[in-house]
Amino acid sequence: MFLRRVFYYWQFIAALVLPAWLLIGASVYGSGGWDVVGSFFTGLVVGVSLLGVSLIFFARAAVRSTRMVSWADVGVLTLWHALIVAMGFTYGVAPGLAALVILVGIGAFWFAIWELVDAARRSMRAMMLLIEETARGPAVPPTMPPTLTPTEGFIPTPDPTVIIVREHPLDPHEGNKTGTSPEA
Repeated sequence: MFLRRVFYYWQFIAALVLPAWLLIGASVYGSGGWDVVGSFFTGLVVGVSLLGVSLIFFARAAVRSTRMVSWADVGVLTLWHALIVAMGFTYGVAPGLAALVILVGIGAFWFAIWELVDAARRSMRAMMLLIEETARGPAVPPTMPPTLTPTEGFIPTPDPTVIIVREHPLDPHEGNKTGTSPEA
C-alpha cells in the first residue's frame, strides 16, 4: 500500500526527473556533443509521454480518491522508468534500448487507456444497476396503512415514499379539485 502511494506521487515527479536524467546521463556517459543535443529532444518526448500516461492514470476515480495507483500500474511504471534510467547510463552504447523504451512507453499508454475504459465500464455498470433497482421500486407493493384516510386535503399516493405538496389545498367547500372557485 505504501509503495502504491509512493508511485502515485513519483509518476508526476518522474515526468521532470527522468528527462533531466537523460540529459545528465548523455553529458556524463555520452560520446559527444550531438548525443547531448539528441538527449535533449529525447528528454522532451519522454517527459511529455510520462506526463500523458500519468494523467491518464490520474483520470481514474479510484486512483484520485485513494491517491494510490494499482499494482499493475506499479509494474508498468517500474519497467518503463527502469529502462529510461538505464538509457541514461548507456546512451551512446545501446541504441536498441531506446527502441525498447519507445515500445514500453507505447504499451504503457495503451495499458493506461485500457484501465481507464475498464474503470469507466465498471462505474457505468454499477450506475445502471442502481437505476434499474430504483426504477423497479420496492419488492413488496406498498400498501396504505388502514389508519390513514383522505382527510383535510390529504390524498394518499400509491407509493408512501412520495410526498405531493399542492399549491392550492383541496377544500371540499370550494367545489372542484383545482382550487379555483366554481364560478370561474
